[in-house]
This record gives sequence, C-alpha cells and structure tokens, in this order.
Amino acid sequence: METKDIFERLRNGETISANDPQAYKMREAAFATKKLLLKMNCSADPDEIRNLLGQITGNEIDESVAVFTPLYINYGKHTRIGKNVFINFDCVFLDMGGITIDDNVQIAPKVSLLTEGHPIEAQERQFLIPKQIHIKKNAWIGAGAIILQGVTIGENSVVAAGAVVSKDVPDNVIVGGVPAKTLKTI
Repeated sequence: METKDIFERLRNGETISANDPQAYKMREAAFATKKLLLKMNCSADPDEIRNLLGQITGNEIDESVAVFTPLYINYGKHTRIGKNVFINFDCVFLDMGGITIDDNVQIAPKVSLLTEGHPIEAQERQFLIPKQIHIKKNAWIGAGAIILQGVTIGENSVVAAGAVVSKDVPDNVIVGGVPAKTLKTI
C-alpha cells in the first residue's frame, strides 16, 4: 500500500506525525518558497509581484489583485486567491492546511492566516494539525488580526483590528476581541 504524498495529506486535514517519513518534504518546500519570496518581497513592480506570487501558489494571480510586500508564506501551493483582492504589508500565511481567499477581500497590514496547529498533549506537541481557512467574498480583515486554523470568515463580514478568530464567523457581521465575538450585524 502506497502512502499518499504528505502535501495531499496536509490538504486533507490529516495530522502529520513528528516522525513521518515524508516530513522533510515540508522543509524542502518551505525553503523553495523562501527563494521566490525573497525576490517577490524585494520587488516594487506589481506585475512582477503577481507573477512571483503565482509561481509560489502554482496558480495565476489575476491582474486585479494588489499585494503590498512583504508577504510571508511558508508553502504557497495550498493558497488560492480570487479577483480584486488587496493584501497589505507584512502579512503571514501558513498555508499547509489550505487558504482560500475569495473575490473582493481586503486584508490589512500584519494579518496572520494560520492553518497549522499542534496537539495540547506534550508528548504529541511536535505533530502538525492542518485545517483550512476560508475567507469569503467581500470580507475585510483588520490590521493585526489573527485567523486560526479551521476558520471560515463569512461573506461581507469584518474582522476588527487585533482580533483573534478561533471560530467561524457568519455572513454580514463585525467580530472583534480576543477571542473574537460578534459585535454587530451589518
């Protein structure tokens, strides 16, 4: 019986053991991504930035997408970016579990999208638990917000600056705080 590729298992949300025989592939991929990130983060040309981000994600990035570098991504191939998306300075995407950003999303500076976590039990802490993040159409993620693994941000919703979002956000609301709670319906 052949073992599935580690990246397929990550994308499927499977926990990866600390001694997984394919774990080295995650580091190799991260260093390959870092080479492209160094070029992308040193560029001021929007077309070059989109081109390099396309190489990092393995998908064409629409010309309506604007990215203000630096942007930090640990893998890239599990990130999907829609049209008319704006990503501001200094964001962090840990995407081994998968990140989907739908059309018309705005992401403020210093936002972290973190699809990876670890077990609470000390003896298993080195294991990796990936879970997808999905940011639906027309959402706005405020400065310094942290979106944790497994979270969906609803359509038209706003995440207030500095919020830590650990649970799904419904459509058409404003959430804020640590942990984030619904503040208002819009």
